[in-house]
Amino acid sequence: MTTYLPSLAGGMLLGLSAVLLFIANGRIAGISGIFGRLLSGHNMATNMAFVIGLISGPFLYVAAYGKLPSMIMLASWPVVLLAGLLVGIGTRLGSGCTSGHGIMGLARFSKRSFAATLVFLVAGMITATLAGVFR
Repeated sequence: MTTYLPSLAGGMLLGLSAVLLFIANGRIAGISGIFGRLLSGHNMATNMAFVIGLISGPFLYVAAYGKLPSMIMLASWPVVLLAGLLVGIGTRLGSGCTSGHGIMGLARFSKRSFAATLVFLVAGMITATLAGVFR
């Protein structure tokens, strides 16, 4: 059971930060929107604080648990960077990301967010299945 405690704590902190941002600023905690507004110079203090909070996560994890969990990255850095770029393009095309639609949108019973989250999950399952087949 203790294996899942860091993930549970992380999920709870993510939910808490999303709720606090919505209550304090009336903004949806969608990372693509926050990062986009930061790059365009809107609400610099709030958006920068949120991004710094995201970046500080691994450092806080090390402070709490002494080391990062072991990971094996099977993809090369160019593939990881290309995947990140494609995710960014997809979030712009889909008018939001998994955090905006999946956390905040579903909590607000948004039909659009339900459809977007369903597409994210189905596309992820298809990709994982195909990646397993072609490995």
